Order: sequence, then C-alpha cells, then structure tokens
Amino acid sequence: MPRISVIIPAHNEAESIALVIGEIPAGLVQEIIVVNNASTDATAARAAAAGATVLLEPVPGYGRTCLRGIAYALAQTPRPDILVFLDGDHSDYPAEMPALLTPLLAGQADMVIGSRALGKRERGALLPQQRFGNWLAAFLLRYRFGTTTTDLGPFRAISTTALLGLQMEDTTYGWTVEMQVKAARQNLRVVEVPVSYRRRIGTSKISGTVRGTFGAGYKILSTIFRHWGRG
Repeated sequence: MPRISVIIPAHNEAESIALVIGEIPAGLVQEIIVVNNASTDATAARAAAAGATVLLEPVPGYGRTCLRGIAYALAQTPRPDILVFLDGDHSDYPAEMPALLTPLLAGQADMVIGSRALGKRERGALLPQQRFGNWLAAFLLRYRFGTTTTDLGPFRAISTTALLGLQMEDTTYGWTVEMQVKAARQNLRVVEVPVSYRRRIGTSKISGTVRGTFGAGYKILSTIFRHWGRG
C-alpha cells in the first residue's frame, strides 16, 4: 500500500484539533502532521496528545504552514507517496478521506480536490462571500485553463511526485488556487469528489473578518491572473 501522510495547518484550533485527528480513519495513514502556525492557545499540546506529529511554523501564513509540513514529510525515510491536506477547524469530514484517496489509489488521478460545491453543506457553513469567491475563482479556472473546477476546497490529496513538480511557492491565501492553476498548466489528472462541509469550530481567520475576506479574495484573484498569460 502507498504511504500516506496528512498535513493539517492549524492556527489557534485548540477546541477542534483533537476532534479532527480522531476522525481520521484508523490505519489509513502512516503519519498525521499538525503544523502549529503561531498559535497562542493549546493547539500544539492537544494535537500531540491526540497522536499527531507537531511542527512549529512561527510566521503566519497558510501556504507557509503547508510548505513547512511538506518539507518535513519529504525528509522522512521512506517518504510518503501521497499527501492529504485538510483544515484543523473541524469543518471538513476526515471520515470521507477514503473517497478522496480512491482515484489516486486506483491510478486514475494525480490530484483529488474535495468539492464542497458538489457535496452536502451544513446551513451557514460557507458564508455568502465564500460562496461567491469560490464560484468566481472556479469560473476563471474553467474559462482560462479548461478545468472542470467547482471549488477551491482545502480538503485535497495529491501524489508526492505531482506535488514536487508543481514547485509550490505561495505562502499565504493563494496556496490552494496556485496548486490548481499549476496542475492545470502541467496537464495533471485532477479529479473532484463530493465532500461534506460543516460549520467550523471557532471564528474563521479569513471569512470571519472584513480584512481577511478582502485579503484572501485579492490574493486568490491575483494568483490566477499572474498565471493567466503564461505560455
């Protein structure tokens, strides 16, 4: 069986992180990596108590936190064949991980995106600005890069080989869309599967504030347009 590691970026998720770790199907993955991104609460301690490997990324930034987890995972011997990313706020359903992994394990995909647009969403789980932002970004990806994108969902899985080829760089909110844009430009086999989505525990660091909402929106759109006219 391929070796699978899970990377969970987490900033002040003390109330939810143990729940997230506990819902990952037993025996499915070899390592759960929680990257503690400048938390000021007990996120790190509770993640470690729940059985995760805990790393510290002191500089804020979603992409930077993911890159820290990737660097650690790739340094392991043997390194994982597949990396799964999900959020630490309990909005994703880790129990649906097998569905996310199936196309990869069957050799039918290089990357799988969990689409909240195709799945079931708890009322209020995605705020209006999130729904509009996802719709607009997905439309631009379909229009310019010929994808079938419906969502920029954080719950995703990718083969290590494919991820290395993407040469990910973004350190903030453009992380997810950078991955999808580069995958499209390299003609990777990208599949979407429906996933469920629920209200997060705690307040969102992005959509929960005006500054976060506009900052994320600007970064996502600027990332798309930066790649718009390339080759």
